Amino acid sequence: MNESIDKPEKEESKVDDKAGIKMSGHILIRDAETKEELVNKRNAIHYGNMANMIANALTNTSGAYIHYMAFGNGATSVDSAGKVIYKAPRVSEAYENSATLYSRTYQKVISNNTATDKIEIIPGASYTDLKITCTLGYNEPSAQDTFDTSTTNEGLYVFDELGLLSYATDPNDSTMLTHVIFHPVQKSANRTIEIIYTVRVQLN
Repeated sequence: MNESIDKPEKEESKVDDKAGIKMSGHILIRDAETKEELVNKRNAIHYGNMANMIANALTNTSGAYIHYMAFGNGATSVDSAGKVIYKAPRVSEAYENSATLYSRTYQKVISNNTATDKIEIIPGASYTDLKITCTLGYNEPSAQDTFDTSTTNEGLYVFDELGLLSYATDPNDSTMLTHVIFHPVQKSANRTIEIIYTVRVQLN
């Protein structure tokens, strides 16, 4: 008898079916005409909500995509010495349907892919970037001040926070996916502001 048939076959290499998704974000806010940088920093990912969004996107669930960039004015305060105090980003590793900015005062659709408001997919060697561009023109928001001369951070359009939100028919029902807090920047009618928001997606 051929003894080889009684020998167990070489055990197949185990398949590594576990992979983590690494995401990071960076935001650049600048004057669209002069290119003066107003904010340049990293952001925080709401991993619980982002994981839920990815799962829904993989099953082709309607509305499982980035649709809004939301702006707010509730993430900073100024103490008696004039120092700006920053709150913590509102992110979590748990799913939170109710997560939102501290005080959302404006939002704009960015998924229609116009010349000034668009989402671009940029593949890299081991990652894929979502380059999200949003431009607030001279007339946006409609009730803004004429000039950027505010001496406080309390105006509706003195922005100190923003986030990326999912699609929803009513913007108030959308899910917050990222949150970034920064030094207050006033949007007024005398300038156009461009926001370039990059989210890097990578498996590891």
